[in-house]
Amino acid sequence: MTAASDSPAHHHGYITDKERYLSRLKRIEGQARGISKMVDDEKYCIDILTQISALTNALQAVAIGLLDDHLKHCVVDAARAGGDEADAKIKEASDAIARLVRS
Repeated sequence: MTAASDSPAHHHGYITDKERYLSRLKRIEGQARGISKMVDDEKYCIDILTQISALTNALQAVAIGLLDDHLKHCVVDAARAGGDEADAKIKEASDAIARLVRS
């Protein structure tokens, strides 16, 4: 992330859905604590794996939403500006997609 993208004048694409993202992340945090408790309580392996799958899917949904917001706002704004900033934002988005695909 560049210093310019962190400046107070810059608004990230997710800002309009910030509360929704925070709410989803709090639910995900609760799911993770629940999985930890399942292990501590020695629950059935398959039940734990099922919950891990649900947690993974929930995290992926948040990641896809953030990526979509990033493309619609940050990348589009940089593309309009053109030049090195556009190239950097496109590479940054491509790298993020690659990380998501590998996970």
